[in-house]
Amino acid sequence: MSSPQPRRVQRDLRVGEGQAGLRLDQTLAGLMPEFSRSRVQRWIEEGLVLVDGAPGRPKDRVRGGEVVRLDAVLEPDLSDAPQPIPIQVVFEDDQLAVIHKPAGLVVHPAAGNRDGTLLNALLHRIPALGSVPRAGIVHRLDKDTSGLLVVAKTLEAHHALVGQLKERQVHREYRALVRGELVSGGRVDAPIGRHPAQRTRMAVVGGGRPAVTHYRVLERFPGHSLLAVELDTGRTHQIRVHLAHIRHPLVGDRAYGAQPRPPKGCPPGLVAALQQFPRQALHAIRLGLAHPRTGERLEWELPMEPDLEALLAQLRSLGEEVRALAAHPA
Repeated sequence: MSSPQPRRVQRDLRVGEGQAGLRLDQTLAGLMPEFSRSRVQRWIEEGLVLVDGAPGRPKDRVRGGEVVRLDAVLEPDLSDAPQPIPIQVVFEDDQLAVIHKPAGLVVHPAAGNRDGTLLNALLHRIPALGSVPRAGIVHRLDKDTSGLLVVAKTLEAHHALVGQLKERQVHREYRALVRGELVSGGRVDAPIGRHPAQRTRMAVVGGGRPAVTHYRVLERFPGHSLLAVELDTGRTHQIRVHLAHIRHPLVGDRAYGAQPRPPKGCPPGLVAALQQFPRQALHAIRLGLAHPRTGERLEWELPMEPDLEALLAQLRSLGEEVRALAAHPA
């Protein structure tokens, strides 16, 4: 297996008027979302970024209209070692791959999960991804969220898919089992940022990044609802935070949901299933996008995960019992 090789990164960019007042590193991270802000900061500090022909500093404020030139060499991250981790590929061609990510699999290496991630698995299965930013992963799912995720196999595809995400042209639909019986669907438009006291969590906060989530009710059960959820934006933990914000947290969400309260008359088996469900009940069921080379509109759909489907079956059974009792009271 050949090792990924360094590659030249050259960009000529113009700062937009709407970015006036932002830090230089923040501005460039927005203009080049395929690279992390920390990497952009390193390039600036190494003198590889010229602003109107002169070296800049990460903290410099931009005015708008400046011409920025980047000329750097992107070294492959050798800490992201290929690992023979089985992954399920739903679709693949020379430009992209669509993955069925199981619950429990971390997407990117990070503190606490240095390896054993989807990224490590992808580098083993598709070695050429070592030359694509972030191994081609252009969006992510939380560790305990299951479902569809797209990976760009080339720089061309990466640029195209990042652009589609930015322009909200990628359709992402989820199934979410939440606490409470919602009367109707709705829209949550509330900014998300770091929790002011618990830095590992996100929260609806003033000054956070704009975030919009749409939901509609698919089924109602005693004390619970199954929702179809779609995103206009892709903030960290967005669905989990927004649903908790409207007081309908996901079943099994230990971070954003309180201790579950099973509905009245709930049989012991279902009480245990609800209280012990090992993850947030969230599944990325549908993904749609334009093919990065042909422009053809493509869409994929997965069945519900077995653990979530089993829990729904128990809730449906309880719902039938409740309706039968209401129709024929003792």
